[in-house]
Amino acid sequence: MDWGMENRLAQIINPKTGHTVMLAVDHGYFQGPTSGLEEPGKTIAPLLPYADALMPTRGVLRECVDPHTQTTMVLRVSGGNSMARVDELSDEVITTTIEDAICLNAAAVAVSVYVGSPHQKQTLQNLSDVVNQAIKYGMPVLAVTAVGKDLVRDDRYLSLSCRIAAELGANMVKTYYCEGFENVVRGCPVPIVMAGGKKIPEKDALTLTLNAIQGGAKGVDMGRNIFRSEAPVAMIKAVRTIVHDKASVDEAFDVFNSEKVK
Repeated sequence: MDWGMENRLAQIINPKTGHTVMLAVDHGYFQGPTSGLEEPGKTIAPLLPYADALMPTRGVLRECVDPHTQTTMVLRVSGGNSMARVDELSDEVITTTIEDAICLNAAAVAVSVYVGSPHQKQTLQNLSDVVNQAIKYGMPVLAVTAVGKDLVRDDRYLSLSCRIAAELGANMVKTYYCEGFENVVRGCPVPIVMAGGKKIPEKDALTLTLNAIQGGAKGVDMGRNIFRSEAPVAMIKAVRTIVHDKASVDEAFDVFNSEKVK
């Protein structure tokens, strides 16, 4: 592996623990001012010190993130869809160049793929094009196995999506947790991080985190289950105890409850 590529990946996945806590805040690229991210800067600022990596779009990064932060950036570079056309969520293009990602000091770029969708070929081409460009600069590519509203999330489908993304050159894959998650991990030759998905109760989200780590995930890339929590800072701290400190769900939930009253 090229030194630059290895160094950037080490900024995302902590070499000491082999895991990462990523904070996804890119929802607005197709959802607009979604709940919890109406004012991105106010949401991000208190959480930033506890994230190993932040996943924003370039607009939010430029306008809403403190440029003095030491937190690593994984830049969303695909888009072109919106909730105004939920039937066309897979109709994505590449919106941001690798050169712009480098100017923004990103450690990796993120591209969605919609395997099984009407625009499957287009999104897989997007990923391939970005990989072809990124490898010239030692820039890792995170493939996001997006599903829209109609596609299943079982281990057979997610295994297919993750493996295809890895075969096309993705250096990491973000995917959902499912029954048989260990099969998804086993069939993917690059690191997997778990997507947090929809907001669920805090203890359930911590259980999901532990299950993913025990199933072989290298970490989580959570958004709504952190920034929509009743106590977002307490929640990200609790998630960190599972991902990096091997805490149990009960131990992590105790951290959440003690931190939320501070």
